[in-house]
Amino acid sequence: MSWLPAIVLAGAMFLIAAFALRLPRAAWAAFGAALLFGLAGYALQANLDMPAAPKAAVPEASEASAAMIEARRAMFDSTMQASDFVLVSDGFARRGQYADAAQMLRGVVRENPGHAEAWVALGNALVEHADGNLTPAALYAYARAEQAAPGHPAAPYFHGLALLRAGRAYDTRDLWAQTIADAPEGAEWVPSMRERLERLDALIAAVEAQ
Repeated sequence: MSWLPAIVLAGAMFLIAAFALRLPRAAWAAFGAALLFGLAGYALQANLDMPAAPKAAVPEASEASAAMIEARRAMFDSTMQASDFVLVSDGFARRGQYADAAQMLRGVVRENPGHAEAWVALGNALVEHADGNLTPAALYAYARAEQAAPGHPAAPYFHGLALLRAGRAYDTRDLWAQTIADAPEGAEWVPSMRERLERLDALIAAVEAQ
């Protein structure tokens, strides 16, 4: 049995949460411990010869889900409360109920197609519901978010994160670099986006060095 894929996946999730999503340093230990416990459980219980026995998925709360929500809120006007329906959907997402969150958000964008944050949240929920895969529906949600708020960094940022999780780091870099290049004159978010791009460059360089 090869443990390399599981270890690489755990390491990637920690790097994304800690550096891309800016998980608070105080939470690093808890998040890292959760990943280590997961690997330990896999080591103790995994059996490649055991026949499959599918079970209904049980939603679980996630530090990464909370970090995604906080990162999204920070990119919009954090001094203003999100709409009630977006807040409810965030509650579902925090508990790992991504299908319920997406359903709630579909109602929001149906009533208000120009709600950029709801479109971004919908894209994120769809990606999480698909176990980190960037589905056509999620791509559509991010595209609609960009149409609703041209020049806003949230949609390309989270689109890039989904690409990064899929192992497409260079596509993420191209997307983020283009977003910075297309930024409106004097956009306040540019320095933080540049910082994220620099962290990604450092991650790519570290992987290439190995």
